[in-house]
Amino acid sequence: MRKLLRKIYNFIDKRIVVPISRVVYFISKKWKKNQGHLDKILNRPHFLIYLSLVIAVVLFFLIDSKVITLVETEAEVITNVPVVVKYNAEAYVVEGVPDTVDITITGRKSDIYLAKQLGEYEVILDLSDYTASDKTRKVYFTYSKSINSLGYKLDPSYVQVSIKNKESSVFSLSYDLLNIDKLNSKLSVKSVSLNKTEAVVKGSNEALEQIATVKALIDLKKQDFKDAGTYDVDDVELVAYDSEGVKLTNVEIVPETTSATLVIDSYSKTVPLVVQTTGNLVAGRAIASLTIDGVESQSITIYGDKDSIDQIESVPVTINVNGEGNNNTKTYEVSITKPNGVREMSTRSVKITTTFGEEQQKTLNIPTVYTENIAEGLTATQNPGQNITIQVKGVASQIEKITENDINAVVDLSGLGVGEHEVDIKITNTNPLIRYEVSSKVKIKITK
Repeated sequence: MRKLLRKIYNFIDKRIVVPISRVVYFISKKWKKNQGHLDKILNRPHFLIYLSLVIAVVLFFLIDSKVITLVETEAEVITNVPVVVKYNAEAYVVEGVPDTVDITITGRKSDIYLAKQLGEYEVILDLSDYTASDKTRKVYFTYSKSINSLGYKLDPSYVQVSIKNKESSVFSLSYDLLNIDKLNSKLSVKSVSLNKTEAVVKGSNEALEQIATVKALIDLKKQDFKDAGTYDVDDVELVAYDSEGVKLTNVEIVPETTSATLVIDSYSKTVPLVVQTTGNLVAGRAIASLTIDGVESQSITIYGDKDSIDQIESVPVTINVNGEGNNNTKTYEVSITKPNGVREMSTRSVKITTTFGEEQQKTLNIPTVYTENIAEGLTATQNPGQNITIQVKGVASQIEKITENDINAVVDLSGLGVGEHEVDIKITNTNPLIRYEVSSKVKIKITK
């Protein structure tokens, strides 16, 4: 304590007493007439200490009242200050009010720091005395100052608001499933039942007229569906959309949420894998045999929605045979692409092994072709007496099994009208060991 007092004494003596003594000495030399009187005063003990204390107190009050400024004025922006709107929410709808405003505060750095620590910012838009009108109103924000010595400026300081009567209407509810990809890939949503079929929507008449649909948004990511079964889901958000699918935020849905019952299923189906080829083998060569994971035929189990899975009869897998045939065998590691609607498959890849042999061919004549995609109200007939020749190519052991009854010839009549037309013939072929070539077209007559 003694050392501390000594340091304080030395500081006052060096920084205050000595400078003031020099000033007084300078003044005393200027006024020699009062030299004797000043000497008496200066020789009094503690006079200079008292004088220094008085001057220090005066300087403190001058600086605190900002008569003397030792620091420069600073400014800082407080962003995203929430706006509190006061109005009759049961009777009116208010549009045009921002959710937040910015406040710029200016003043001394210490005051700004204190204001930020207090954090007492409340911006109010008081519409209590306003009623509905077709015109917009210019309304200023009000706010409280946490530190009176600071300057405050709002951005914006006012808004143009529209106040309209609140109306209500009843809308039917539908639903959307969100984040379906987050659901266990072997599971699918079989059915959804909402506990409410309708919802009341409140808002201005103009806003209600914009509503095209009101949906319950069931977020599958928030649920933990591990197995097939029936699940109850609460707090399902209700959202209104316009005709372009844009979410409407200027309406109020009562209630804001609903609940739903979901039936989760694990629907699957086993279908064959069908090998397709791209590219051309070297001339005179054909695929003699083909195995998938060591067997001639292979199946795959697919999972997904029942409606989608039921439409799938097979899953294709493709190999590129371009330039092959000179070697005896070729093995492919092939990834299987999931068909549309399939969420999971029992396997994602297979090993396909092909062997090659000498290509042979034979000619078959088919009596008729099938038509597809004919316009409504029209009838197509094949001109009689036409000879449709098909070249069947493959190794001898494969083509000798093929007969006319195995060939499915189709003509596409899309866009064709009444009259006689020459149309290309397409052969539906699911056997990768056989190739078909058609050298002629068929004449088809279309009538009403």
